[in-house]
Amino acid sequence: MLFKISNHYVSKIVSILLVVETLVFIVSVYLGATIRFFNSNFFGSNFPSFVKMENFLLTACAFAIVMAFSMSAFGMYKHNYRESIRNTFLRLMPSFALGFGVLTLVFYIVPNIYIGRGILGLVMVIAACLILLVRVIFFHLFKLKYLESRIIFIGCGSLAKECSDLAMNNISYHKYNIVGFVQLPGEENRILSPNIFSAGDSLISLTNKFSANEIIVATNNRRGESFPIQELLECKLNGIKVTDAASFFEREACQIRVDSLQPSWLVFGGGFDQSFLRSFIKRFFDLFASIIILIFSLPVMLLTAMCIYFEDRTPIFYQQERVGMDGHSFMVLKFRSMRKDAEKGMTPQWAAANDSRTTKVGCIIRKLRIDELPQILNVFKGEMSFVGPRPERPFFVQQLCDEVPYYNVRHSIKPGITGLAQVRYQYGASVEDSIQKLQYDLYYVKNNSLFLDVLILIDTFQVVILGKGSR
Repeated sequence: MLFKISNHYVSKIVSILLVVETLVFIVSVYLGATIRFFNSNFFGSNFPSFVKMENFLLTACAFAIVMAFSMSAFGMYKHNYRESIRNTFLRLMPSFALGFGVLTLVFYIVPNIYIGRGILGLVMVIAACLILLVRVIFFHLFKLKYLESRIIFIGCGSLAKECSDLAMNNISYHKYNIVGFVQLPGEENRILSPNIFSAGDSLISLTNKFSANEIIVATNNRRGESFPIQELLECKLNGIKVTDAASFFEREACQIRVDSLQPSWLVFGGGFDQSFLRSFIKRFFDLFASIIILIFSLPVMLLTAMCIYFEDRTPIFYQQERVGMDGHSFMVLKFRSMRKDAEKGMTPQWAAANDSRTTKVGCIIRKLRIDELPQILNVFKGEMSFVGPRPERPFFVQQLCDEVPYYNVRHSIKPGITGLAQVRYQYGASVEDSIQKLQYDLYYVKNNSLFLDVLILIDTFQVVILGKGSR
């Protein structure tokens, strides 16, 4: 139930839901206008002037885009979003409040599409009711059997256990039903399941018997006569999807696992677009996003600077050496969130949650990610992108390159103010956390695109609003 857009896996269910609800928002505007002026001749001479405008459709589209963005900001279109109607309603309230605020700003900037507060309120109520109805229908459909995938794992070792745990703990709209595991000769069994088949069983017979539609190859040992390569080919020729473990993790977790990664998979696989066109589009996106964010965040930045000064005086800003693209160092600019003597006479330390070196203002601006805003200047200088792997200090980069395989791959593109690891993983303060974040960074490096950048920006907005992943 997934398909690819610019190498990034997207849920078909989520995409359908987004399209349906966007149409619902457009219909709500027309329905609200009809109800509000029921006794008037619709679009006739007696109808209010705002409806007679040729760009009334533009008003409906603007409403739909803003409301879809607001719901996305509160995680209502995330692949792993599945909640009860009650929780859906509780999320609708703040997302609609955000939408109302953004629409007010849009109507102020473009007054020709203004529809009035009274009709806007009526449209909001209609849209909320229709959205809840759509969600009830979708929640019911997701329980149907045809939305489940029946899968067989090749392997019973630790890699197969990780893959099966990921499938079983999947909380997305797409559900998996694990048929069983095929144990290869000489392989240690780490699976606690009664459905373990021997390597002598025919794979095509197993798939037909249990109506399996996908086989996950979850073993590192793919050499020798014991590996059923011919049977896998037969299954694929008969319409059964065959997926290796690395692609399964990439698809389901948006990660590239370094512990089970084959170098050939990186070399011969798709992605890693570093073309001139991609670089040009990314640079244009960086400048456009930075200018917009700078304009809207300038009052917040000025207020932050005043708060830092009143609490701990100068300096307001803090510069720190970081490693950027191709291993070149640069000085990153941030609002100072720690005491002036935070690392005086000490070796560099990982910043941790509830760090005692953090000031009172620093705690707030870190939680809201305001401390990162001055890095917009690094983006203008071309040292950073708006979206990309977060840059680390040279001391930690040297340590991580020695301990973590493929760590240097993340330096093949510019670092970013925000990134996939920042919106998918909690704040990291150890080598183990860096490995988890690296697996998201590798996914971004491999699949980076304008589409993925936009998705990460929406998720970043959600992180700022809901405080997820802050330290």
